[in-house]
Amino acid sequence: MISFSNKNRNLFKDRLVNEKFDLLIIGGGVTGAGILLDAQTRGLKAALIEMQDFAQGTSSRSTKLIHGGLRYLKQFELALVAEVGKERAIVHKNAPHLTIAEKMLLPLTEKGSIGKLGARIGLWLYDFLAGVKKGERRIMLSADEVLKREPLLDKTKTIGGALYYEYRTDDARLTFEIIKEAVLREGLALNYLKAEEMLFNNERKIVGVKAKDLITGDLFSINADYVINATGPWVDETDALDRSSKKSKIIHTKGVHIVIDHKKLPIGQSVYFDVPDGRMVFAIPREGKTYIGTTDTFYTGDMINPEISLEDQEYLINATNQIFPNSNLKLSDIESGWAGLRPLVREEGKSPSAISRKDEVFEYESGLITIAGGKLTGYRKMAEKVIDIIRKRIKANKSTDIGQCQTGAIQLAGGKFSESLERVLANCIKEGEKIGLSSKETEKIFFRFGSNTERVLKYAQRGALDGISLYWSIQLQYCLEEEMIAGAEDFFVRRTGALYFDISEVRKYKEAVVYHMSNYFQWPENVKLSNLKSVDNLMLNFQSGK
Repeated sequence: MISFSNKNRNLFKDRLVNEKFDLLIIGGGVTGAGILLDAQTRGLKAALIEMQDFAQGTSSRSTKLIHGGLRYLKQFELALVAEVGKERAIVHKNAPHLTIAEKMLLPLTEKGSIGKLGARIGLWLYDFLAGVKKGERRIMLSADEVLKREPLLDKTKTIGGALYYEYRTDDARLTFEIIKEAVLREGLALNYLKAEEMLFNNERKIVGVKAKDLITGDLFSINADYVINATGPWVDETDALDRSSKKSKIIHTKGVHIVIDHKKLPIGQSVYFDVPDGRMVFAIPREGKTYIGTTDTFYTGDMINPEISLEDQEYLINATNQIFPNSNLKLSDIESGWAGLRPLVREEGKSPSAISRKDEVFEYESGLITIAGGKLTGYRKMAEKVIDIIRKRIKANKSTDIGQCQTGAIQLAGGKFSESLERVLANCIKEGEKIGLSSKETEKIFFRFGSNTERVLKYAQRGALDGISLYWSIQLQYCLEEEMIAGAEDFFVRRTGALYFDISEVRKYKEAVVYHMSNYFQWPENVKLSNLKSVDNLMLNFQSGK
């Protein structure tokens, strides 16, 4: 099997040019990834193309939680709560290293949007609908109990609270683990490949796309029986290539998260709190940092690089200072952050937070299938919905049946554990110690790469790269050889999350990483400088509290 590396890019492109596919997916976020895996497991020959890096859009810019759906209760979307609750359990089973149970403290305050009775009823309903397991069901707390758990809260306003659970994840890595599992099953996925045109037969039915390689500039055709538009924020633009739909289906809202040092806001667990405008915001400790989010505002700007405005930063800092009055956070405390777009199915007249997070499928005369909306947690059901449509078409045209969805029982690429997570981690730590890694370093690698950690550690046999610590060297080499990175940003942001949660290490090693990648790919000088500039630009917003 060809290693999943951009060094083998031409071999993957040869397959795209010379083979015909049952299914071509446009869009490499979590929805497209789920469709690719579902298609492959039902015996279809599927390919996926993404114009940026995998998960570079919405699927790497969420709150990084596998939600049980508590906040959908406010919109009375009971069926959605039930569905995402069940899906959360499946994601946890299939990728346990990426779905970590996280205690959530819900403080109740005077004049807050949730009262004691409302919280009690809502959390009971949440436990029931979402099928929350016994050890993770809500616990109602008195004001004293809340303040004992979180003394930084405002003592004068806290009237009680509750403890419940969400599951913390790494959204980009989850997306990538789904893609890798599909590739292991002979699916094909390639990043930095943009759909430029739709290809039609004489009956004006779509038979593929003309795609442009954004790295080399090559333009070529890909042939497929079915084409799926799963491009998230770009759904309307991709549909426009078909010309059969001129109506806008999507409205964008922007969600911003900021990251500060945990010492600046040393909360003992995650907190889900009210803000004055009636919204709810998370503060979540992670890897020595605390990240805070999210905003929810309509957005019409640059979709590739959504702006993190001064207003966004001030909103989150002020909201946090109000619930934690002694924290005294300042704009200059922000180390990094991210802005993501929610591609929501258009509902005129509703505020950003009131628009449903449900997904919707659109079918066109040309044969194009478009899926829009939805949430990270529900990716698998969205994929099932799309492939079930194709299943019906195949049965109608060929009188054959590809069968039902199987992905509920499929462990993802890094989630293949035959023993308990704790035992595997302990063994990995022992192996890490042998090559000079601390237990903390190995643990970070483990909860990033899961059952592939042993493969990562084996790169230590090559030794540390010049100017890069062993810890980062082995991850970089693994990602170059087996995780399809094409640039430094891919590595620092979506494969490791370092730019968000270890930004000092990015500053320390960025030049050496770019230098090594330049040698690996034989980049010309302008590409090398462009990679360095892209990493620098991602850090600039926060160097002066801008």
